[in-house]
Amino acid sequence: MESFDKIYSRAAERKGGDLALAYLLSQPLTNAELINVKDSDVLAEFTRAIFKSGFVWRIIEIKWAGFEEVFWGFDIEKLILMPDDMLERKAADTKIIRNYTKVKTVRDNALWLKEICDEYGSVAKWLAQWPADDVVGLWQYMKKHGSRLGGNTGPYALRRLGKDTFILSSDVEAYFRGHQLIDGGLMTKRSLTTIQNAFNQWQQESGYSLQELSQIIAYSVGDNRVGFSANTERKNDE
Repeated sequence: MESFDKIYSRAAERKGGDLALAYLLSQPLTNAELINVKDSDVLAEFTRAIFKSGFVWRIIEIKWAGFEEVFWGFDIEKLILMPDDMLERKAADTKIIRNYTKVKTVRDNALWLKEICDEYGSVAKWLAQWPADDVVGLWQYMKKHGSRLGGNTGPYALRRLGKDTFILSSDVEAYFRGHQLIDGGLMTKRSLTTIQNAFNQWQQESGYSLQELSQIIAYSVGDNRVGFSANTERKNDE
């Protein structure tokens, strides 16, 4: 496996130098910051990621104010009381994307998150205590207990919330396959264990967050243009 220094050097070269690369990196929240995230914001980001999956992201953002209105600001206490007939009416509301299967996840995930709130005090406290060296364990827990949070849906929601996580984007996957670190399915237990162990080692070598490491890996491979200007936008998701 490559050392972090080698990966970093290649990423910096591709992006125009150390300062250019540093500008492009984004950091997660600290645990002290993360615990202040509201439960409603967690459910909102889970819902946003679910609706973006397999759909045009821009349309979801355009309609997001409608989602906030239709689902009462993602108030968990209200949503868990929503009867089936009301759920069906909301699924037909033109203010949102009319997809009953995805709309149903709002109540399903509200019920699940309410259980976490009751046990930990808040969802954010639960997220903050989950160790970074087993973030794939968090993904798997979300997939098992949440609704439609498998694949990259859960990780992207965590990223937006500020929880430190890497993202298995096409570039990151290409890195692991190109260096023959994985050869089977991306989300198999074997592949995820290998990927987590690699990120743990790079984190020990570098001191960077998983989020920054994920971005550096992405910038070290794939379609990266060398060069940087003040107008260059930060790339928050690989």
